Amino acid sequence: MEGVLTLRRRTLLTGIAGGLVAVGTTPAFADARRRVLHVRPGDLVQDAVDAADGGGWTIVVHPGTYREVVNIPADKRDLTLRGATRDPRDAVIVYDNASGTKKPDGTTYGTAGSATFTSAAPGLTVRGLTLANDWLRADHPEITGTQAVAAYVTGDRSLFEGVRLLAHQDTLFADTTALEAFDRQYYRDCYIEGDVDFVFGRARAVFERCHFHTLDREVSFKPEGMVFAPATARANPYGFLAVRSRITSGAEDAAYKIARPWVPSYETTAWPSLVVRDTWMGPGIDAVTPYTNMREAYPWQTMRFREYANHGPGAVISVPENRPQLTAEEAAVHTRRTYLGDWRPYARP
Repeated sequence: MEGVLTLRRRTLLTGIAGGLVAVGTTPAFADARRRVLHVRPGDLVQDAVDAADGGGWTIVVHPGTYREVVNIPADKRDLTLRGATRDPRDAVIVYDNASGTKKPDGTTYGTAGSATFTSAAPGLTVRGLTLANDWLRADHPEITGTQAVAAYVTGDRSLFEGVRLLAHQDTLFADTTALEAFDRQYYRDCYIEGDVDFVFGRARAVFERCHFHTLDREVSFKPEGMVFAPATARANPYGFLAVRSRITSGAEDAAYKIARPWVPSYETTAWPSLVVRDTWMGPGIDAVTPYTNMREAYPWQTMRFREYANHGPGAVISVPENRPQLTAEEAAVHTRRTYLGDWRPYARP
């Protein structure tokens, strides 16, 4: 029988002779050799994260909605967080902070601080969960900092498989631990939705067989938003790679751009990199001018933006200079194997 530790709110944990004993409401035993923690409605996912000492733990999240902020620090290496069922809609971790939301001390959270889920741990694996930020602009007209992140991920070898990432602006912040770090992330069979710059950051990240969905915004201007906003460090040869994916939209035709480059004011040396290849793009993408600028000082034409073998109405090449393409020889380099190097999560049994 699998040894488990079931966590309850405000439960204290004490290590005893090769296992863990929960001290407080309901004592339970966890076999340290199996390193499995179960979280059920009424529990906190963060309690399980805090209890997972020593690396290599698996946290199983049972069906329910967990309204909390989860933070996985760098010392929780090789942690697996997975839903108990195969359906990521069954287990939802959600909160509603925005960049401009005030903290108890009167300061604001900022973009990264608004995240529902944050991880800096190397070797993280997340499977079969929904990570969401349900903060809405319409409910908070007094707040101008409208970035509201579902997941802020740093740390090398971060794997997300079959995960739903839901928010509006800045849904997924795929970043690195430091400017000089080329931390790798791999997203497979994930669903990611949002509106403005909803996949952004400087990570070396591969998105394979992912579904990107742009939301309809009640605005009178175009574009309504952009899917990607990479901020790749100049020294990093690879940024974001989307391959064998699809882009759909809840907005009208041509309302969205594929991307715009993000050159942060605190990292003006950034040279954003994005390759989208073998991907279906629906009519929600503006096929004539699919890229735009975030700041005029950093035009997208000077960035490392390329496409290859895309298809669908949003991928039609009507103005070639607006859709820079890889050659077949160049495309042979822009693969998951090149981007992820000696880390091959796609080759697991």
